[in-house]
Amino acid sequence: MSTQTPASQSSTPTPHGRFDRYFHITERGSSIGREVRGGLATFFAMSYIIVLNPLIIGASADSTGNFLGGGSEPNLPAVAAATSLISGLMTILMGVIGKFPMAVSSSLGLSAFITYGIVVLPGMTWADAMGLVVIEGFILLILVLTGFRSAIFNAVPGALKTAISVGIGLFIALIGMVNAGFIQNNGGTGLELGVGGSLYGWPILIFLIAMFALFAMWAAKIRGAILYSIVGATVLAITLESVFNIGPQIAEDGTENPYGWGLTVPTLNQDWLTMPDLSLLGDFNLLGSWQSIGVVAATLAIFTLLLANFFDLLGTMVGVSNAGGIKDADGDIPHSRRIMVADAVGTIGGGVGSTSVNSGLIESTVGVGDGARTGLANVVTGVLFLATIVLAPLAAVIPTEAASATLVLVGFLMMQQIVRIDWTEVEMAIPAFMTIVVMPFSYSITNGIGAGFISYVAIKVFRGKWGEVHPLMYVTAVLFVLYFVSGPIQSALGVG
Repeated sequence: MSTQTPASQSSTPTPHGRFDRYFHITERGSSIGREVRGGLATFFAMSYIIVLNPLIIGASADSTGNFLGGGSEPNLPAVAAATSLISGLMTILMGVIGKFPMAVSSSLGLSAFITYGIVVLPGMTWADAMGLVVIEGFILLILVLTGFRSAIFNAVPGALKTAISVGIGLFIALIGMVNAGFIQNNGGTGLELGVGGSLYGWPILIFLIAMFALFAMWAAKIRGAILYSIVGATVLAITLESVFNIGPQIAEDGTENPYGWGLTVPTLNQDWLTMPDLSLLGDFNLLGSWQSIGVVAATLAIFTLLLANFFDLLGTMVGVSNAGGIKDADGDIPHSRRIMVADAVGTIGGGVGSTSVNSGLIESTVGVGDGARTGLANVVTGVLFLATIVLAPLAAVIPTEAASATLVLVGFLMMQQIVRIDWTEVEMAIPAFMTIVVMPFSYSITNGIGAGFISYVAIKVFRGKWGEVHPLMYVTAVLFVLYFVSGPIQSALGVG
């Protein structure tokens, strides 16, 4: 009788110590070096949030004329410091609790919704809006603990999950191109290449160099290609800025330069050590919105935040998992409930810290593309976020044009999964198609998921195949219908 161990067992790597076992580093085919490198890449890819989130929620007044923090003037340093702190803490929490390489930070889409759709309602304040975020976070946590959120996730057909990942790939590739100025909105006919249909300017050149260098390194299977491209492009950008004094697209005096840097000007001429302003922490009014705008309007606002946050996480989880092949023996995402708990706590933390809804960000796929497979990468990313509390200029040194090339590559990697969809099975292929195209076209992960879910249920019902649809798919399809018509509903009720 043979005493040999089956190959599937003998080839299983043995963890090296408790640290390795806790994060499942060896089990997922990774190493500490890869996790550190992946964590760095994720931070560089999403560090722009430290700059952009304050510009969204910190530069606009609420209905009373006050800015975030209660003052009559914007306090962007305080918003940036709070964003760094909450992002760092919640990202580390996701790594330690969820053991998943998905960084957590302010959701810019929901930040924009809060800024332009909630705090502008008559009587609404920033503190009231952040109170809504806290409430939404607690509702999410209850849904997770009761198993409802996981049940919905498991009710989604496999082809739609794949379509979500592919759609996200196209979406983040578009985000990368738009952030770099490679694709722009001309305000007339829509999107166009560069400025006036032409590529011109040093920032665009930085993006192109970073992108093609990254493509070449990836094709050559060079480990660390993503990190190398970001660092190399940043060094080149700093050099060009010091020589040609390119400047931003919009100067402080309002002068416009369409060929300038899009978001951050890469320069080392900054004050590197600053004392953090953490005055925004705890600046929320839990039930103020109910008095300010009424129960109906507050409920609709929470519902919109809840649905968007709910399915943004679903899409991001699938995208990160598929990008890194992070699955358990049954093909499911490991520790999915813990991931959802950490995400819900992140939302609560975002409201408490006055930094908007905090959730898992799809830019995490950049780190996964560079080797991250475990929560250890999150710890690295989180520590770097915390470092920017006192080293805020660190994030501002990396130009968007240097980091955006990585999103294009990740989009390509996620697009490859499209072969998993059986396009001859039309009943599933059409919902998958709607999911994929609506995400980039509407610039929203949630909209794409909603279009796919509604299409899937509608086709099955029309063909009389009611029993093939999971009951929760009916529920979510109805909720998405309500989500898509929330604007007319608010107008009809006089709360829009």
